[in-house]
Amino acid sequence: MSTLDLQEQEQVEALKSWWKENSKWVVGLVVVGLLGFSGMQYWKKHQATQASEASKLFAEVQKQTTTNDPKRVNDAVAALVGRFGGSAYAPRAQLLAVQVNVQAKDMVLAKTQLQWVIEHADETGLQDTARLKLASILLDEKQFDEALKLLNATHPEAFTGLYADLKGDVLSAQGKREDAKTEYKQALAKIDEKSMYRNLVQLKLDGLGDVK
Repeated sequence: MSTLDLQEQEQVEALKSWWKENSKWVVGLVVVGLLGFSGMQYWKKHQATQASEASKLFAEVQKQTTTNDPKRVNDAVAALVGRFGGSAYAPRAQLLAVQVNVQAKDMVLAKTQLQWVIEHADETGLQDTARLKLASILLDEKQFDEALKLLNATHPEAFTGLYADLKGDVLSAQGKREDAKTEYKQALAKIDEKSMYRNLVQLKLDGLGDVK
C-alpha cells in the first residue's frame, strides 16, 4: 500500500481525532451487540431465582440512569451491590454507572467500578467488557503499560477483534508502529467484513503507512 496522499492523510487525522473522543463509546456499543443475545438468555434463566428485592434495586438503578445524575445513580448502585453483590445484577449495575460517571468525567470512580466487575463478575463476557472499557480509559490517561496488561488477559474468541484493535491503539500511541499494525491486522481478521467498525480499524491501519 502506497503512502497516503494529503487528502487521505487529512481524513485519517480526522478519524484519529474522532476515535480519541468516541472510542470508549464505540467499544461499548460493539460489546453490547456481542453480548445482547447471550445476555438475554442468561437473564431468562436467572430471573426466576434472583431475589425479588435485588430485581427491584436493579430496576431502580436503570431508572436513575435516565436522570444522568451521577449521585443518584451511584447511590442506587451502592445499595444494590451492598446487599446483593453476589447477584447477576450487581456487575450489570456497575457497568451502567460507569457510563454515567465517564460522562461526568469522574474517571476515578468509573475505574473503581470497572475493576470491581473484573474481580467479582461471574460471567466472562461482563469481565471482558469491563477490561476493554478500563483499558480505553487508561489509554486516554496515557497509562499504556497498565492498559496492555489488561489487554493481554485471556479472553473468549468473540472478543479477539476488540482486544486486538484496542491493543493496536495503545501500541500506536507508544509509537510502536509495526506492533500496532500487527494488532490491527489481527483485528481485521476477526471482525465481520460487513461491520462499519471494521472500516474504522482499516483506516487506522492505513494511517500507519505501508504494511509489511
